[in-house]
Amino acid sequence: MNTVLVTGATGFLGRHLISRLIAGGNRVRAYARPGWKASGEPRAPVETIYGDIRDADMLARASRGCDTVFHTAAIVSFRSSGREELLDVNAGGTRAVVSACLRSGVGRLVHTSSVAAVGRRADGGLADETTEFNWPPSLTYRWSKHLAEQEVLGGISRGLNAVIVNPAVIIGPGDLYMHGGQLVRDAVRGRLVAYTRGGMNLVSVEDVADGHLRAAALGSSGSRYILGGVNLTHREAFEFVTGIVGGRRPMIGIPRWGVLAAAHAAELFAGVTGTSPLITPDLVAGAGTCQWFSIARARNELSYRPVSLEKSIHDAYIWYRERNLL
Repeated sequence: MNTVLVTGATGFLGRHLISRLIAGGNRVRAYARPGWKASGEPRAPVETIYGDIRDADMLARASRGCDTVFHTAAIVSFRSSGREELLDVNAGGTRAVVSACLRSGVGRLVHTSSVAAVGRRADGGLADETTEFNWPPSLTYRWSKHLAEQEVLGGISRGLNAVIVNPAVIIGPGDLYMHGGQLVRDAVRGRLVAYTRGGMNLVSVEDVADGHLRAAALGSSGSRYILGGVNLTHREAFEFVTGIVGGRRPMIGIPRWGVLAAAHAAELFAGVTGTSPLITPDLVAGAGTCQWFSIARARNELSYRPVSLEKSIHDAYIWYRERNLL
C-alpha cells in the first residue's frame, strides 16, 4: 500500500483522483483549504489535512512519508480581476509544493498543469509537449500555469522526481465551478446556438484521473504529458454536447471580432452587476484558432487511452440535474 498526498482534494479533479486512489488500495491524505465545509469534502478512509497551498512548512509535514504527491490545487479563472491571487496560488503554491516535496523526500510529484500552458502553433497543426509557450503574460491564467511549470522544472534541476500532466477541457460530474461543465449548462439553456471558427479538445474527468495514475507509475521524470480527448471544432463540440443532453444545436457563425467584443461587454457588465461573466477576453483569447493537441506521447509512454467522453457528459448532466444546477 502506497501513501499518497493529493492537494486540491476538494476540487473537481481531486475528488475523482482520490476515489481512484482508494479503489487501488492506496492510503490517501487529502490537503484542503482551511475551513472547507462542503458536500465534496473527502471522507474516510481519507486523512484530511487543512492548510494553505502556499504554506511550505505545512505541506512538508503533510507530505512526510508519502510515496507520491499529486498537486491538483489551483485557481481556474479567466477574469481580468484577481491577477495577483491567481499568480500567487498557481505559481507560488506550486513553489511551496516543490519545496515541501524536496524537504520530505517524496518519491514522485505529479503536477497538474493544463493545455493552457502549451503554446499555439502558427500553422494550425496539433500542438504537443514540445510546442513552446507563446501566450502573452496578460493572459493571467495561462501565464500562471506556465510559471507553475517552471517551478516544477526548477525542482527537477534540484533532484526532484516529477512529471507534469496537461489536461485539456475536462468534463464530468462534480464540476461545481462550471469550468468544462459550463458547456453542459449552456446546452440545456439553449446558449450554444452561436459559434465561432476554431476548436477545442474535450476530455473526460475519468480519463484525466487515469492519466494521472499512469503518469505517476510510468512517466519519465522531467516530461510533460498532454491528457486530451477529442479534437473538435467549436461547432462540432456544441453539436456533440447538445446531442447528448438536449438543447438547441448551433446555427449561427460569429466572426472572431464579434466574440471578442461580446467578451469585453460581458466582463464589463459583470463588473457593474457583481455577477460572473459567461465569457471573458482571457477565455476567448484563442477564438478563431483550433486549440487542438496531440496525445501521442501519453499514448506511447503511458498507454493512455481516453474512452469515456460521451458517458462523462451524460453523467455530468445527470449530476447537475439532480442538484438543480441547470
